[in-house]
Amino acid sequence: MQAVEPVILADQRIRLEPLTLDHLDGLLRAAADGELWNLRYTSVPEPSDTAGYIERALKQQADGNRLPFAVVDLASGEVIGSTSYHDIVPAISRVEIGWTWYAKRTQRTHVNTCAKFLLLSHAFDTLGAEVVGWRTDNFNHASQRAIERLGARRDGVIRHHHPRRDGTVRDTVMYSLTAGEWPEVKAHLQWQLTRPR
Repeated sequence: MQAVEPVILADQRIRLEPLTLDHLDGLLRAAADGELWNLRYTSVPEPSDTAGYIERALKQQADGNRLPFAVVDLASGEVIGSTSYHDIVPAISRVEIGWTWYAKRTQRTHVNTCAKFLLLSHAFDTLGAEVVGWRTDNFNHASQRAIERLGARRDGVIRHHHPRRDGTVRDTVMYSLTAGEWPEVKAHLQWQLTRPR
C-alpha cells in the first residue's frame, strides 16, 4: 500500500481537504447545527475544544496514525463536517475511515455517500488498500445503518472497548470492506450517486 499522505479529494458536490486550524470557524458552525457534541456516542468536538480537536488530529497525522479532512460543500463553500483515515497499517494494507460527522442539515443527504465514495476510491484504487474498516459505538444506530448502506460487512463487536466522553465505556461495532468486494460496492455507490431523486 502506498503511503497515506495529505491529498484533496473532490467530486462535483463536495471537497475533502486536509484539515488545518484554518477550518476552526467552519467546524464550529457545522457542529452547532444540531449541537452535535451533545450526542454522547460521537466524536464531534464541543465548541470550547474544537481547536484542541484539530490539534490532536494533526498530532495523530504527524505520528502517521490519521489523515483528517474537512468536508466542504462546493455550492456554498461552507465546511459541513469532518472525516478521517485512521488506524493506518501499511504492513497489511489496511486503513479505517472514521471520526466522521456532518452538520445536521446535511445528514441523510448525498454528503456521506459522496465522501465515502471519494475515500474508498482513493484507498482502493490509488493507495492499494486490501481492506478498509469502520468502527462505531454500539448505540450509534444511525452510523451503523449508514455504514451498512455503503456495502460494508459487520465483522463483530468488541465489548468494553473505548471510553465515551461521559465516562462510560462503549462496545465497538466493527465493519470492513475488502479489495475483492470493492468493484461491486463501487458500482452500487455510483448508481446511488447518479440515480434520480
